[in-house]
Amino acid sequence: MQVTVDQDRCCGSGQCVLTAPAVFDQSEDDGLVRLLRERPAPDGQSSVRLAAALCPGGAISIRET
Repeated sequence: MQVTVDQDRCCGSGQCVLTAPAVFDQSEDDGLVRLLRERPAPDGQSSVRLAAALCPGGAISIRET
């Protein structure tokens, strides 16, 4: 799995951080998503998929590799 984020689409809701904190963070400056891990560990991939589904701005993209 490879994860990318589009900060232009991010609305700063923080659902990604709550759902997958090992992979996502929020900037203290503007509240937008920060990607911590482009390739999450296998045991965290279901949380990343859920975070992408919950993202109201559709800012998280996942490519299965």
